[in-house]
Amino acid sequence: MNFPSPSPEAVLRGYFRAKDGNRPHLLERVFAADAELLIRNLSDNIAFPAVTRGRAAIADVLVRSFALANENVYSFYLDAPPATGTQTFDCAWLVGMSDRASGQMRVGCGTYAWSFDAEPLPLATRLVIVIECMEMLPQRESGAVFAWLESLSYPWSSAAAARRGMPAIESLSPLAGFLGRHVG
Repeated sequence: MNFPSPSPEAVLRGYFRAKDGNRPHLLERVFAADAELLIRNLSDNIAFPAVTRGRAAIADVLVRSFALANENVYSFYLDAPPATGTQTFDCAWLVGMSDRASGQMRVGCGTYAWSFDAEPLPLATRLVIVIECMEMLPQRESGAVFAWLESLSYPWSSAAAARRGMPAIESLSPLAGFLGRHVG
């Protein structure tokens, strides 16, 4: 497939469109065919393999399998990449979603470390995801959590905006701490 040459911002936007919208075919515009995904998971509330190699396998892990368990996904980058000329980009992220089976909410945060290959297209060659926390909330909290997530700019927000609008739910205190460390 021929696509216009994307910027790092377009690559990152495409990643969330693929993951949040259950569109694995969009990862052709995000990851190189031989890309590598590394996940350092510090939470017991969600599971991913530690290492995944190849765009097809990444699509299975981050889109297909993810969508089987989760719906109503809202993901946010808490910083924006430079428009051009970058081969790496590190940023914090925030995500909220509901479990398909139980309706429970998952709200989590962590960091991304992206590596891009500039030629022939700026596709991601490596993504390191650190899941710092993933909190489970009962379904009754979903109204307040979704209202908060919907109030944030998508897909680019900030730790300050996320922290400012966060509902006063005790289970979210680890996220509030994380966001406080990333307010810049």
